[in-house]
Amino acid sequence: MSDRSFGSGDRRDGTTSTETALTGDDESPEETKVRLREEKRIRLKVDFRLCTIAGILCSLNLLDSGIISSAAVTSMLHDLGLDHGNRYSVSILIFTVASVCFQLPATLAVRIMGPRFFFAFVTFCFGLITLCTAFIHTWKQMILMRVLLGISMSGIYPGLALLISSWYRREELQLRFAFLQVGEVIVLATGGIVNYGLNHLSGHGGLKGWQWMYLVQGLIACIIGIVTYWWIVDFPERSDRSFFFLSQEEARVATSRIQRDRGDVVPAPFSWTEILRHFLDPKIYGFAASFFLLNLVSTSLSYFLPIILQNGMGFSSNKAILLSAPPYYYAAIPVILSSRIGDKYRLRGPVITFNSLCLIAGFVMLGFADQVTVRYVGTYLATGAYVSNWAALNSYQASNITGQWKRAVTAAAVTACNGLGGVAGSFIVRQQEAPRYLTAVWVSIG
Repeated sequence: MSDRSFGSGDRRDGTTSTETALTGDDESPEETKVRLREEKRIRLKVDFRLCTIAGILCSLNLLDSGIISSAAVTSMLHDLGLDHGNRYSVSILIFTVASVCFQLPATLAVRIMGPRFFFAFVTFCFGLITLCTAFIHTWKQMILMRVLLGISMSGIYPGLALLISSWYRREELQLRFAFLQVGEVIVLATGGIVNYGLNHLSGHGGLKGWQWMYLVQGLIACIIGIVTYWWIVDFPERSDRSFFFLSQEEARVATSRIQRDRGDVVPAPFSWTEILRHFLDPKIYGFAASFFLLNLVSTSLSYFLPIILQNGMGFSSNKAILLSAPPYYYAAIPVILSSRIGDKYRLRGPVITFNSLCLIAGFVMLGFADQVTVRYVGTYLATGAYVSNWAALNSYQASNITGQWKRAVTAAAVTACNGLGGVAGSFIVRQQEAPRYLTAVWVSIG
């Protein structure tokens, strides 16, 4: 299925003088050639300023899952009393619930407050809360920290999806979302290796290994939050508010190319009536269901992979942390390749279907093979497939939804359901089912 269909948005009827100037009609062939060359130069400039920091910011969600999953195979569960009943699963669940509840207002805040202040503030808060988690002593305190982390994270992913979709034409989106995912998985994989090293600091400074994980990576996130204020860019029509970014002429060219593609550069005035009206579009619920199912699978891997490696495959604590990194480095390959194909041929449905088949194959290997090597290879296939489908589904929904506020609503809705999938995913990996974890395998295959 291609991405050529158009969704209804908040574009007003009629054309203003500004909008007419942006369309760039009645060009000569030579003028068109010059314009395309200039657009390519500006697009690369946007790639450098936006996709780099967006990939790092998006990784914060996976950074959190990487820390807590790595810490779960150390003494943390026992130290905080999370090893009783379903307390560990509840700590994951409560993060997602808090995040889902705040996603719509947080995403709207990105458009109202502006990306620079919003992303810098919430990233700094995320880092500060992560850092403070190193000094808690009970599971109840962990639950409180998880709630605050969920709130601080609620607008990052849908807000970045909204910002990226506003800067690129539809046939350019999947590769940019792939850059986002590559940034995520590389940081997550590197975080696993860092966690391996930090775990060896256990006992230094009176802190356990898991406390060093939260302390060091929380401090890094605080620094990223400060850098974000100066590095990230604003929306195309407000690019002059960005720090040392585009000239006035470059900004005009950037907005012109988006206006020609979907005609929604200038958003309509904010109205709750308009916001709520967008929930009547059935496409939103189809995309939301897809993201729910995708995160159901990804949560079972991202939060529990070290536990599966330790309890399911017999690796030691440190080896389980270390071996959870390579599948995420591998995921950068299929997500870039599939996204290049999807953008070049404007194909989304076939790419999503192929990735889903790879996902099924990976979980079959993980759940039913006898050799540890085969089971471990299965984690590569499954991880690469679900990361690739994140980019494909994001570009699919962004290509079929037009209108600034409607894209904001859709981004919040699908990310909320993505989070609800995480709620379900946090309960399908059952400790008592080691080493096969058949519930997680069958649910993910289904």
